[in-house]
Amino acid sequence: MSLEQSIRRKAPMFQPGQRVRVNLSSMQFGAVGFGAAVTDAVGTIVRQTSTDPPKYLVELIFAFKGLKEVEVPEERIKAG
Repeated sequence: MSLEQSIRRKAPMFQPGQRVRVNLSSMQFGAVGFGAAVTDAVGTIVRQTSTDPPKYLVELIFAFKGLKEVEVPEERIKAG
């Protein structure tokens, strides 16, 4: 890994309060499972929960079966 990649890796990609879209397709959170069609759930970054691998706690705009927050790997999140 180059120095530039290492620096970018340490800096959080998303910031608290940032609006994002999350791919929850085929993910399971406790008793709540998401189908293949849930690829663009809208939410807001709460905080980064892990750096290796990078994960974020996201507050969803709409609750799914009572689930309002999910911890999602960075690769399943996109800005906007």
